[in-house]
Amino acid sequence: ELPKICVLGTQSAGKSSVLESIVGIDFLPKSAGLCTRRPLELRLNYVSETESKPYGVFDELPGQKFEDFNLIGNKIIELTNKVAGTNSNIVDKPIILNIKSHTCPDLTLVDLPGITRIKLQGSEQGDDIYKVTKEMAEKYCKDPLTIILSVNSANVDLSTSEGLRMAMDIDKEQKRALGVMTKVDIMDQGTNAKKILMNQEI
Repeated sequence: ELPKICVLGTQSAGKSSVLESIVGIDFLPKSAGLCTRRPLELRLNYVSETESKPYGVFDELPGQKFEDFNLIGNKIIELTNKVAGTNSNIVDKPIILNIKSHTCPDLTLVDLPGITRIKLQGSEQGDDIYKVTKEMAEKYCKDPLTIILSVNSANVDLSTSEGLRMAMDIDKEQKRALGVMTKVDIMDQGTNAKKILMNQEI
C-alpha cells in the first residue's frame, strides 16, 4: 500500500499553495482566513501529455469531467458549502478529487482544515472547534503509512506552532514527518530561516 501525505498546519500557513506546487497546477481556493472546511483528498495520477489533457473528476459528481481547473476550484467551494454551509463551519466529510495530469506524480494528498483554537464570531462553528479540528487532524495522520507534511509560516515563531506540536506528538520517533517552511519572503527584515532549515532551532 502506497503512503498518503497529510498536510497539517494552522489556518493560513500556506498549505494549499504547497499542495498546488506538488500537483503543478493552480486551482485550490485561497483567501484570507478560513478556506479549507472539509478535508480534500487529492488522488493524483500521472498521464503523459500526449495521452490526455489534465482533468479532474469528483467522486460526488459522477460522470462529470473537468478540464478547466478554475472550474474545479469553484466546484470545491460549491461542494464545501453544500455540506458545511456558508458560515465558516468545518465538517469531517472529505471531498475526493481524482486528477490526471502530466504535471503530477502518482500520489495521494490530503489537505486538512487548519487547526483552529477559537470559534469565529457569528459563525456556525461550535465552542469545541479546537477539539473538532485537532481530532480530525489526528484521525488522518495517525495511520503509520501516512507521511505528515507539517506546513509552517516562516514569519511566525516556530515554537508556537500547533501543527508542528501535533506532528511531533503523533510521530514520536519523527520517522514520517516533514517540516515545510512557507512565506520566507515576508519574514521581518534582518531575520532569516537558516537555523530553522538546518534543524538548529527545533
